[in-house]
Amino acid sequence: MSNPEIPKEQLAQVIERDGEITLKTIPVPSPSPTQVLVKLLFSGVCHTDLHAMNNDWPLPRKTPLVGGHEGAGVVVALGSGVTPGSISLGDRVGIKWLNSSCLDCAFCVRGDESLCARAALSGYTVDGTFQQYAVADARHVARLGDVGEEDLAPVAPVLCAGLTVYKGLKESGARPGEQVAIVGAGGGLGSIAIQYARAMGLEVIAVDGGKEKGESCMRLGAEKYVDFMEGGDVVEQVKKASGPEGLGPHAVLLLAPQEGPFQQAASYVRAHGTVVLIAMPAGAKVSLPVFDTVVRMVTVKGSYVGSRQDTAEAVNFFARGLIKAPIKVVGLTELGKVFTEMQAGRVVGRYVLDMSK
Repeated sequence: MSNPEIPKEQLAQVIERDGEITLKTIPVPSPSPTQVLVKLLFSGVCHTDLHAMNNDWPLPRKTPLVGGHEGAGVVVALGSGVTPGSISLGDRVGIKWLNSSCLDCAFCVRGDESLCARAALSGYTVDGTFQQYAVADARHVARLGDVGEEDLAPVAPVLCAGLTVYKGLKESGARPGEQVAIVGAGGGLGSIAIQYARAMGLEVIAVDGGKEKGESCMRLGAEKYVDFMEGGDVVEQVKKASGPEGLGPHAVLLLAPQEGPFQQAASYVRAHGTVVLIAMPAGAKVSLPVFDTVVRMVTVKGSYVGSRQDTAEAVNFFARGLIKAPIKVVGLTELGKVFTEMQAGRVVGRYVLDMSK
């Protein structure tokens, strides 16, 4: 089933060589039997998209590639095997990082779809959302029926940034009333993480650099702000921010795109606390003092996107008005400028592309 108004060609930002994107006209894809075709109205821009362009992760990337994995739009065609009613023409949906998985392996059946060996990744192993029309597995698209059409721009970052930090907070085990330090709190993920943490009843210590980011973090609900650019020992500053006893926060979410903060977190997290690794700086490693990690019973773990259930929960927070991602909307043609700002570390909040411009 399809919409007769679907064009044959569309505009897209395409990676043909590492480190470069090109705005060009490409064919509109056709959905396979299990896919839907989505007319994209907006797409968020994630730091992962910069890694995809630079091809600096130890993960094989499709080339040429249409990047992007935070797309929000409407279904305009159904694959021949998609049952009408499970998803219908005109439904508002989102395309996220996990484009598809087998849904039959040991990981998929227990809700760990992101660990599926046959998972397809939007904007990395398959074409993503920096185009006006994109395909995705009908069983994996995010259902946005409770999100108004006027909110499709601000919901776009929830499909990766929001989902990723929400899952990380769940993985941290932090309980309502406890403290979480969010490192990289002024960036795209961090600005949303603060809000999810607050909505989940957690007290936030925001860690980032610069006055502008500090002001943004406090407006979003952080109780304390640690500015690493002011000098001094970050470990001691975070401990001090946690209270007069300096025990440290119960959990740490690492969202910074640099390696340095990953080496510090285990030193200031509270004993029996959890450090959650989320950002993936290219080539970064984590080094821990074994004795201190053992006797303080510190847990260090990774958290990687989220399941279909996590997605539904993350979107529900947004639909209830608890998450308002601070966004700047620019045209699809402006993606190169967005990457320049991102590389320079000047992005506060999240850029969202208007696919009509």
